[in-house]
Amino acid sequence: MPAILNWLLRLLPTNPLCIRLVAGGSRRWRHLVIRGLYLAIMITVILFMLLGSLGGSSMSFRALAAASASIFEFTCVVQIILVCLLTPVFMAGAIVHESNPRTWDILLTTPLNSLQVVLGNLFGRYFFILALLVSSLPLFALLQMFGGVPGSTILANYGVAACSALIVAAIAVTLSATRTGGRRAVFIFYVLVVVYLTGTMILDSLLTTRLISGGSTTTVMTAINPFLAIQAMLNPTGYVIPDTYGESWLIQTWMGKPVTTFNWLCVILSLILVIYSTLRVRILAFRSGDRTWLQRLFRITSDQAISRQPRLVGNNPIAWRESHLRRSVSTIIGRWGFLVVGLLLLIILLAWHSTSTPGPTQTQNTRLFIVALLIAETIIIILTAVNLSATAVSREREDGSLDLILTTPIQPGPYLTGKHRGLIRYLLPMMALPIISMLLIACYVMLMGTEHVQQTETLRSGIEAVVPLVMPATCFAFALMFIPFVAFCVMVGLHWSIRSKGTIGSIAAAVIILLILLGILGTCGFIAGANIPMAGAALMTLNPGNLILSIADPTQWLYSSWRSDSTGFNISIMMVIGGVLSAGAYLGLVWTMHRSMSRTFMMTVRRLSGTS
Repeated sequence: MPAILNWLLRLLPTNPLCIRLVAGGSRRWRHLVIRGLYLAIMITVILFMLLGSLGGSSMSFRALAAASASIFEFTCVVQIILVCLLTPVFMAGAIVHESNPRTWDILLTTPLNSLQVVLGNLFGRYFFILALLVSSLPLFALLQMFGGVPGSTILANYGVAACSALIVAAIAVTLSATRTGGRRAVFIFYVLVVVYLTGTMILDSLLTTRLISGGSTTTVMTAINPFLAIQAMLNPTGYVIPDTYGESWLIQTWMGKPVTTFNWLCVILSLILVIYSTLRVRILAFRSGDRTWLQRLFRITSDQAISRQPRLVGNNPIAWRESHLRRSVSTIIGRWGFLVVGLLLLIILLAWHSTSTPGPTQTQNTRLFIVALLIAETIIIILTAVNLSATAVSREREDGSLDLILTTPIQPGPYLTGKHRGLIRYLLPMMALPIISMLLIACYVMLMGTEHVQQTETLRSGIEAVVPLVMPATCFAFALMFIPFVAFCVMVGLHWSIRSKGTIGSIAAAVIILLILLGILGTCGFIAGANIPMAGAALMTLNPGNLILSIADPTQWLYSSWRSDSTGFNISIMMVIGGVLSAGAYLGLVWTMHRSMSRTFMMTVRRLSGTS
């Protein structure tokens, strides 16, 4: 065999590292469960939307094609969301295991060159994402049989999903090769993905040009966001390409072909990251010891640093340790900066609304900005709570400190109480942001004049209802149930942290369980709110996402209630009552889970003792 051909084959097809990752991962039960859940979610979404669209006993081919096109559009969005959620799970091993200097020391002694190491690590794990995408291809082929979905559109959607996963995988391998990754990489991935997607969507809505026909134009943000690129491809009449005649080739391609531009940007950036990783993979990381950045700045050792008096830890040392374990300059700035920046953005938004000309367009834009801001904040808080709680016990099992804690007189009940209380105390500055934001919005609506914060909307039944900018009851219900809901999320994370061997498995399990739970509560809450008068408004408060999304279109989310009470007074009472009941329900679940976990704690810990 020619030497050049053998070299090319060793890069990918016969790369020992790639073969080891594919063969080993294919036998893991966790990967099988993830693949099964992915297909189950995709099949369920398509099946239920298909049944809802077919509805009657007879349907024309034109209506069937239109229903197939709408189902395909929604399924594309679900597929991109699942890819963004699952790619960090598959790539987490590259950061957690291969970023360990001892693992790299052994790997770099093999005959593999730097490029083979990087490509084998990248495509050995990227293979599982491609396998997920290929497994769902028959589902999209089924939709094409009904008409309305051309094959080129299906391939373009798969290209966007594959390129989105590729750039995330390249970033993970870069963190691994440069030894800058860690066990919090999955959480950081999720947060960055949420912030990036939400930020580009907000900027796109600010930069777009509204058309008389009701649509809007593409912007420079469209080509760097997978959801916006898919929307521009699937809805060309509502997301119109602006006139770029006479502009440069780059601007015409960027604005006129967002899907192509997004794919090429992902490929080019991934190539740059691979080259950078190849150049850095054999540069050993220098360890700076246990000194903090202040000690390194002033060139003093730990024993030369100024000591302080010990602090009181209260009645539960576990709670104090959990709330102070992660206290550093960066985390303090991050938590309190999150609160300050969020409040500043909300104040600027409300000031802009108060100085603008009142009207339906201005009210709707303000509602959309409020929803985007609150959704981003809520998702970040929930992911932070899950990440911290899901690693609270499994991290101690991995580093061996759990064995030391269990030799102390502390019992499972106080231990779990301390973990839970300490994490809630640590998250309080972040949880305060959406609660304070909701209360500020409620005060703004109640104090401002009616011409700024109220307008008359006509329901589908023809009834006119006076709807405020944001219902104060929505804000009060959210403030009542949000902290108990986050406490429940923390308890779910602690549950899987106890039952999982490692931090990656506990994070993945907790995130998947909460996603399923929120999806069920969100769907049931929307159906109940739209079809059940008054009681539906109370049931909708079980999911904080429903409360936030209802701000965008309150008459649609609470259609039956507004039709029964056009003033909204009884709706407000029911939402506040629902907020109180939801808070009580989540606190009851927390207490029940705590009792159950306390009884089975020792048995579970002993069963997993010695594993990692």
